[in-house]
Amino acid sequence: MTDELVRRAQAGDQAAFRDLYHQLAGRVYALCLRLTGDAGAAEERTQDVFVRAWDKLRSFRGESAFSSWLHRLAVNVVMNEQRTRSRREKRVTPVADPEALERGQGGEGNAGLNIDLERAIATLPEGAREVFVLYDIEGYSHAEIAELTGIAEGTSKAQLFRARHLLREKLDR
Repeated sequence: MTDELVRRAQAGDQAAFRDLYHQLAGRVYALCLRLTGDAGAAEERTQDVFVRAWDKLRSFRGESAFSSWLHRLAVNVVMNEQRTRSRREKRVTPVADPEALERGQGGEGNAGLNIDLERAIATLPEGAREVFVLYDIEGYSHAEIAELTGIAEGTSKAQLFRARHLLREKLDR
């Protein structure tokens, strides 16, 4: 059924694309939420993903499942937005402690006995959260993560170690 909807949408059928949206928006939103750690940003990125999907739909060749193509598109949209936002913030906001940018912004709030894994992941520093989600949840390799995020493979491995360590600390409380 999805294949037929994709073919119709590629031919310009907006109703078919709307059906694809209703079928896949929940999974795209969940991925965006895990990557951003923020519900509002995840909603915006989900919309961005589907706008981009409509624009690029003709480039989908069917060599993989449409959901896989859309998943990769979603990761790219989120990563590109985060890079753009980070560059914009660095240009606009003076930083008293430049090393803090390298360490990441800690999210040590939300400690408590009833903390769940999703909430703990959302409190991770941005770089560690991105690598954790991409590697441990979505199954990307360190080489793929390095390419997507613009960091070295070694940095990806270090961020994953850091994320796992921080999660253990948060969940052991």
